[in-house]
Amino acid sequence: MSHYSSLVFVLLCFCNLYSLEALNGGFSVEMIHRDSPKSPFYNSTETQFQRISNALSRSIIRVNHFNKSFVSANTPQAPVTSAQGEYLMSYSVGTPPLQVYGFVDTGSEITWLQCQPCQTCFKQTSPIFDPSKSKTYKTIGCTTDTCRSVLGSSCPSRTSNCKYTIRYGDGSYSQGDLSFETLTLASTNGSPVKIPGFAIGCGHRNYLYFKRGGSSIVGLGRAQVSFVNQLGPSIGGKFSYCLVPIRSPPSISSKLNFGNAAVVSGRGTVSTPLYSLFGEPFYYLNLEAISVGSTRIEVGSYTPRPGGKGNIIIDSGNTLTFLPLDVYSKLESIVANDVKMTPAKDPSQLLSLCYKVFDRPYVPVITAHFTGADVILYDSNTFLEVADRVVCLAFLPTHSRAVFGNLAQQNMLVGYDLQKNTVSFKLADCTKQ
Repeated sequence: MSHYSSLVFVLLCFCNLYSLEALNGGFSVEMIHRDSPKSPFYNSTETQFQRISNALSRSIIRVNHFNKSFVSANTPQAPVTSAQGEYLMSYSVGTPPLQVYGFVDTGSEITWLQCQPCQTCFKQTSPIFDPSKSKTYKTIGCTTDTCRSVLGSSCPSRTSNCKYTIRYGDGSYSQGDLSFETLTLASTNGSPVKIPGFAIGCGHRNYLYFKRGGSSIVGLGRAQVSFVNQLGPSIGGKFSYCLVPIRSPPSISSKLNFGNAAVVSGRGTVSTPLYSLFGEPFYYLNLEAISVGSTRIEVGSYTPRPGGKGNIIIDSGNTLTFLPLDVYSKLESIVANDVKMTPAKDPSQLLSLCYKVFDRPYVPVITAHFTGADVILYDSNTFLEVADRVVCLAFLPTHSRAVFGNLAQQNMLVGYDLQKNTVSFKLADCTKQ
């Protein structure tokens, strides 16, 4: 890295730090469910049950792509379906600012958006960002540490701009210039948060599976240039979210918190170690067992990769929870023996254990036993109403990576501390957060 490039990078880091240090109490932004009327994906002609069926299908598609592996060190194929996330956040990019919607994705390492001139772009509801009209846009040089830190970066020559390529398991991709730009976040508890010198992918060739709606991916995964790591020491490596229940009024959104606002503590808080696997952006926990009432099902020695620690991905972008086949089979059998309701069928034929409900259903309490943390799951975390008076167990078996989905996390404060490498859980009424 040249002296000039090093100086620019340091100054940009200090700008970020200064901007965010002013937010002494941290800050929060709105997380918009893709089926909310606030979302660019909202379809007013769909019924609630059609939206649920679509969410189940997206979950299965997403977890199938968790099995994809990286193609090479220079062209990473992320083992996720980034386009199939469930939550978006709104932010603005550039000077003057342009509002965009981005999928919040803990399975992506960088934040990117579509940019002019477009060689290949998918349809989006907002205008495509034109960097030539922004006073704060700056491409990143090939010899910088920032360029070298991004998996999938490339340099046609030492004097050219840093290029990036990211390919996802479902065939989605983004290619373009790695750049510095100013991002502005609409904080829910104060003035807008401005982040200058943010490293972002400016994509000129893009394809996403859904083809419309959101225009960006907000990468919250483990990486040097992830959204969380770029916010700097001022947030202490902490972020959290509180997901409102799936049947909440559309006017109520979930929250994504950073810094001091993301601390999860106090009575009822339980914490478990956070793990990562080399070459993957996911956050892993270690699930030791799962209980139905007082009956405990051991997970055993299952691991997604030999020698790796952690055996289940915690994922806000996936509605369902996926368990190893033998664990799921025991869970379904025990629940079926315990629940005394009339059996029914899921109209979408995606979930297998369903019941007809004539009153408030009786379902057993299920507990996820993570290392050092027992997370209690109530009926709203484990059963989903898929049709009028029909509820189904919101778990499925998987032959690949296990996933702790967002239904199981609703009405909980879920806090990530990337300095301590822990995830904390605390029961909460997320409609009042």
